[in-house]
Amino acid sequence: MERQVLFFTLFVVAPAVGHVSYSIPEEMVKGSVVGNIARDLGLDVNRLKSGKARIFTSDSSEYIELSRERGVLLVNERIDREALCRQTTPCALHLQIILENPMELFRITVEISDINDNSPTFKSTEFRISESAVIGAKFVLERAMDLDVGVNGLQGYSLKPTDNFNLKLQNQKDGSKKVEMVLQKHLDRETKDHISLILTATDGGEPRLSGTMRVDISVLDANDNAPVFTQEEYKVTVKENVPKGTIMCTVNAVDADEGSNGNVLYSITNTLDDVPNVFQVSEESGVVSLIGYLDFEKTQIYEIHVQASDDGGLTDSCKIIVEVTDTNDNAPSINIMSKTNSVSEDSKPGTVVTIFNVQDPDSGENGKVACEIEEQIPFFIKATSKNFFSLVTDSELDRERASEYNITVSCSDEGVPSLSSSVTLTLQISDVNDNAPVFERSSYEAYIVENNTPGLSIFTVKATDADWNQNARVSYILEDSSINGVPVSSYVSVSADSGVIHAVRSFDYEQIKDFQFHVKAQDGGSPPLSSNVTVKILIQDQNDNPPQVLYPVQTGGSVVAEMVPRSAEVGYLVTKVVAVDVDSGQNAWLSYKLQKATDRALFEVGLQNGEIRTIRQVTDKDAVKQRLTVIVEDNGQPSRSATVIVNVAVADSFPEVLSEFTDSTHDKEYNDNLTFYLVLALAVVSFLFITCLVVIISVKIYRWRQSRILYHSSLPIIPYYPPRYSDTLGTGTLQHVYNYEVCRTTDSRKSDCKFGRAASQNVLVMDPSSTGTMQRMQGEKSILDEPDSPLESAPPTHANSLAH
Repeated sequence: MERQVLFFTLFVVAPAVGHVSYSIPEEMVKGSVVGNIARDLGLDVNRLKSGKARIFTSDSSEYIELSRERGVLLVNERIDREALCRQTTPCALHLQIILENPMELFRITVEISDINDNSPTFKSTEFRISESAVIGAKFVLERAMDLDVGVNGLQGYSLKPTDNFNLKLQNQKDGSKKVEMVLQKHLDRETKDHISLILTATDGGEPRLSGTMRVDISVLDANDNAPVFTQEEYKVTVKENVPKGTIMCTVNAVDADEGSNGNVLYSITNTLDDVPNVFQVSEESGVVSLIGYLDFEKTQIYEIHVQASDDGGLTDSCKIIVEVTDTNDNAPSINIMSKTNSVSEDSKPGTVVTIFNVQDPDSGENGKVACEIEEQIPFFIKATSKNFFSLVTDSELDRERASEYNITVSCSDEGVPSLSSSVTLTLQISDVNDNAPVFERSSYEAYIVENNTPGLSIFTVKATDADWNQNARVSYILEDSSINGVPVSSYVSVSADSGVIHAVRSFDYEQIKDFQFHVKAQDGGSPPLSSNVTVKILIQDQNDNPPQVLYPVQTGGSVVAEMVPRSAEVGYLVTKVVAVDVDSGQNAWLSYKLQKATDRALFEVGLQNGEIRTIRQVTDKDAVKQRLTVIVEDNGQPSRSATVIVNVAVADSFPEVLSEFTDSTHDKEYNDNLTFYLVLALAVVSFLFITCLVVIISVKIYRWRQSRILYHSSLPIIPYYPPRYSDTLGTGTLQHVYNYEVCRTTDSRKSDCKFGRAASQNVLVMDPSSTGTMQRMQGEKSILDEPDSPLESAPPTHANSLAH
């Protein structure tokens, strides 16, 4: 064992970059150290552990093992150089050490040196030699076989005793020796018919080993001519795929003797190799044919020794060299040495995914291998060293386009025809958060009817994320903003998981008609990605407001009457009912109907414009006092309505009207202060509608029943509607400023807006608490004609349109 260690230390080769060579003797015991691979490769022992270092060999042999803890290579099992390499020199094991994270590959060569562990061997042989053999006759002896090589191989022969024969060694072209026994003294069968010799073969090892063979010689009767081959050596070249029975060649030997002494028989003398199992020779014809299979990858050259012998025991020999040529009969073999099952989609181009080795035992062009990927995918194959390839990424990956790849790697040689092998690798692409959520629309509009229940679901926004798992989990967030100074969260809320938008409060169309806000969709990645969308909520109107009558004004105490002269023609415009509805659309379309009247045959109400007109000629028989009840309805579902009472006086003179209305009012109980309120109301109306003309009426309290002040006016009183008209019922539907269009006209059939004309109508205001005194307002000029009139200073708008 000490001798082997010294031999080992002499043959350690200094490591090259990525490649280390060692030399060890054969027959080392299991566990012997081959070399410190960590030191020679410049690696740390911890790197061997973390990289899961392992040995890869193309022939799957396990002669050498790696100790990661010690960082050394050890002999795993006994190595017999002769069984491993036979006569091939040098004999070496080619290993690869593979590391992961990152992947690294190192080539290791372990040369197996020969030790003198095999003695030369023979097979006993017999000769039949005629006593007539001439001096100098040669007899070929079987060569000894020594499985060792080099100096440990066969070195010399010796023959004892040497009374009749000497040993002659003849060098061959291949370096071997042809052993011949030469007759140096005539044989005499009568004296000695059997001779035994000992042939000894020795090698050159330390210590020297030898083998012996006994040569038995039977002395025959005279046969003085030995067979002679026509040529000493034959050469045959044959392809490895030739079938059994193929004739290699025909050998021929000639014997000058006649009869049975000239009958030549042929035989193959190889005994210690596979030649007798692969070839045969016909004893009589000398035809050498194939009885087995040839394999270039196992044996490239066969040496066949053929002997020719006659019946007299004389022999001659020749050699047949059979050279086997390669054919492309082996497809490449793909061996996966290391692979990654998944790779992140943000991996950079050039990332190594798999390392594999390709072996093709054929030679020349038949053994040259090229690998490629059949599909058009973002990967390519890179050759790293001889027969080693890496599968690497070619471009950036996108899991959203392809989450998995089935990569088919095909390797083919350059033989004719070419042979190929393929393997399919499955690679998962792991996700990174590189896609923000995307809404299904660029913006959303949703409708909700006013007076809704708080918490009502309005609409659902939906966003999708092309990423996977947590990176694709979308949450919805209401962006901070304000609507008319109020946080948007006071109006709506958004479900974080479903994107459902709920109303937080009950909406009032009359207060707000629409509003918009932003919703953010955010994924669950790290860091998270998000996108925004605009949502617009439109409030739809309900018919929740009844019409409001603006004119005639319904007072609590005094009676306002429209005066119609008895001479009025058919179609005479008595007055016009003016109403508004703060709702919108068809909910604000108003229609006017005469619900009740003292004489329904005398008056009619315009369905759309609310104008009260006569429908026949007024006669003397018509009552002076006419009471009309007009109902104003909107077009909502269900519709809402308001009722207004219009008093009409049919008379040509005021005393007639006064007496009629005074009598009726005496039946009622009014407060004594009603007169004051009536005068105040008239003063306010006069102040708003008449510019530059103010009439102050002073009436002494002790003479008020006797005084009558009449004001003649050619126009009916057109009430002034203040710009801030608010709901008197306190429902809160008109909390903002609203403008209403009020068009003054004497006849809607002629004009929508018309200034006053002389003596068309009279408006009577009666104090129910008076005893007969009537106040009449008269003006020579219409207040609407005044330049400072507030109704003239702004352009008219539609009576039912609302503006904030």
